[in-house]
Amino acid sequence: MKKMLIGALVGGLLLFIWQFLSWSLLNVHGSQQQYTASQDTILEMLSNNLEEGTYFLPTVPEGTSQEEAQKFMEEQTGKPWAVVSYHGSMADSMPMNMLRGFAVDFLAALFLCWILMKFSNLTFTNALLSSLAVGFIGYFTVTYLNSIWFEGNTIPELIDVVVSWGLVGVWLGWWLKKR
Repeated sequence: MKKMLIGALVGGLLLFIWQFLSWSLLNVHGSQQQYTASQDTILEMLSNNLEEGTYFLPTVPEGTSQEEAQKFMEEQTGKPWAVVSYHGSMADSMPMNMLRGFAVDFLAALFLCWILMKFSNLTFTNALLSSLAVGFIGYFTVTYLNSIWFEGNTIPELIDVVVSWGLVGVWLGWWLKKR
């Protein structure tokens, strides 16, 4: 149990540190947080017209018949569209977000440790490849699938998967193999 907890703690720290570097110092996600000089105008327009929530534009109101919805969407082909996550007030919740982020990273590393410790003959290579597989499963089934429909740039998340889960795999391959 001690081996698993130490493995998960260090693995969670590796995930957390990479995420910090990726989003801040290295700016891997810069393409997903672009600046526009029109931001004040856009935010004012959103605040005057939307309630807090996530919107896909254009779309039809709830209750629209399937035929009308299909016709509407066909008419929108070639026109601009957007996905908007609107919040009425920006909050400074960095400490709680950091705590929640580390808790999730720790749990993810703990689950991976549990899986790896079920291997009857764990090798460094098995630990590394299994760790990468866990990262790729999350990337493919959530991030990449969403990008298929919403045409997002997921290269930054792919880099995150390879680097962060690769580091965790190297750590756990060394640490858990010593049992």
